[in-house]
Amino acid sequence: MKVTTRRNLLKAGAAGLGGLAALSGRSAAQEGEEAAMTPDTLINAEKVAGVSFTAAEREQMVSTIEDQLSAIQQLRAFEKPNDLAPAQTFDPRLPGVTYQTHLGRNALIPSRVEARPLPSDDADIAFAPVSQLADWIRRGLVTSRQLTDIYLARIDEIDPKLHAWITVMPERARAEADAMDAEIRAGRYRGPLHGIPYGLKDLFDAAGAKTTWGAKPYSDGDVKSADSTVVRKLASAGAVLLGKTTCGALAYGDIWFDEVTRNPFDPREGSSGSSAGSASSVAAGLCGFAIGTETLGSLVSPSHRCGGSALRPTFGRVSRAGGMALCWSLDKVGPMARSVEDLAYVLQAISGYDAADPSSLEAGFSYAPMEDVSGLKLGFDEAWRENATEAELEAFDIALSLGAEIVPFKTPDLPQSPLPQQLLAEAAAAFEALTLNDLDDEMVWQEDAAWPNSFRAARFLTAADIINVDRLRRRWMQAMHQAFEGVDLVIGPNFASGLLTPTNFTGHPCLVMRAGFQETRPRTIFGAPSDPDAPPAQTPVAISLWAPLFQEAKLLAFGAVLERELGVAATRPDL
Repeated sequence: MKVTTRRNLLKAGAAGLGGLAALSGRSAAQEGEEAAMTPDTLINAEKVAGVSFTAAEREQMVSTIEDQLSAIQQLRAFEKPNDLAPAQTFDPRLPGVTYQTHLGRNALIPSRVEARPLPSDDADIAFAPVSQLADWIRRGLVTSRQLTDIYLARIDEIDPKLHAWITVMPERARAEADAMDAEIRAGRYRGPLHGIPYGLKDLFDAAGAKTTWGAKPYSDGDVKSADSTVVRKLASAGAVLLGKTTCGALAYGDIWFDEVTRNPFDPREGSSGSSAGSASSVAAGLCGFAIGTETLGSLVSPSHRCGGSALRPTFGRVSRAGGMALCWSLDKVGPMARSVEDLAYVLQAISGYDAADPSSLEAGFSYAPMEDVSGLKLGFDEAWRENATEAELEAFDIALSLGAEIVPFKTPDLPQSPLPQQLLAEAAAAFEALTLNDLDDEMVWQEDAAWPNSFRAARFLTAADIINVDRLRRRWMQAMHQAFEGVDLVIGPNFASGLLTPTNFTGHPCLVMRAGFQETRPRTIFGAPSDPDAPPAQTPVAISLWAPLFQEAKLLAFGAVLERELGVAATRPDL
């Protein structure tokens, strides 16, 4: 371990103290003895921490900081597995506020599905929404085993172009499919996910496979013997696990330890991330639906790039037990699919309290289709039109014309840039061993924006500043609650709205859905052109809808209506 002695603690700059013990001018190696903490040691550290003290104050602090360093040394020596959550847990609910949710069993009333014949083309079957697949299975027109074999064959054929799967699990998938078919023959039908094959972001444990977290330092881990909570809940609903989809290393980006996951609509560019493989697989018809996660954009961004739909639920609604923790106070689990209402089917199965997740909340989910939207109040900021694409503008116009009452909406005027510092601090703590043991050098992505650099820099955040970021977060929670008063839903651009960051920190639900297409050239993960001279391609554009806490049912029901009006969800990539 790189930091094991008091000398090394001093040389490391007391990272746990936010840099209040940066390198002194003297070297223990030069002097042949352990470097001593002196007032001069603190002078440069003050620049890192953004503070200034007098000579007398520095003199007084020396012994106190030495004691702090001793405590930090003990803390670093204490084993802290990834699933050891902090004692303080985030709760998106404000005190004194009554939220519109129920504590009963989850309930789902699906839309009526037209009784269509089974297509003869396997691709037509593979790209069908979950609602249609479920109808074919229920009516006995296709078996779960047939569906599973179709998707496994497509993965074999197409994934070499996309690099969207880390581990395919054909034996487990076929065994589960056969079991679901046997239940159908015996007269047992579990519901709309019965026999539907899906992909699981490789942040979650599934018995029979490694969990790599997309990162080289963890790619040779042990095969897991137990399922995560989300896998167990989906199995209870009858879904069939095809395997593990790719994620950007440690839930960031589309670069994993072996490849870059690609956008099916333009494989020259990455799929964005970090739910990279789930988004790419859904868009390419490699599974019925998929599970992803979001800490700060990891459901929204790849869905925007690849053109699927995804739901970021209210924080705490879906258990994270058995999954990797990046940021305990921000991580959220959500479904990804080709159709908005499919997301409701999956949320109904995975939503619910779980004692194994310290942040889990008791909140039921009940969904029914919405044909008349006239009772809704839809928030919109006209300023969002200024930088919108043609596809976004058309989607906004259609949404605003559906009959809901249009209400002006303004994003609260509060600072946003400090908020991600809390994410960086928690993530650096979660993966402290990578930084302190020099294992971060094994990560494939090493640019300035990548985790290794961010984790190192986060060692110099001060504890006082991080606590004050959390206080700002509370103010954002209060402000967003006020902004949503008298508003059922808000519609706007995914990123230009300025809502992606604060709503992640306040825990509000978000639906991202395809709005149309635009002509683009290959882009970097952040959207900048990577090859301005390359021929353009038609790639998807998505928009977002946000709702008050626990109001996913309205979000999805309105989104389903809008999706039908837009008529662009079924367009397929040319693979």
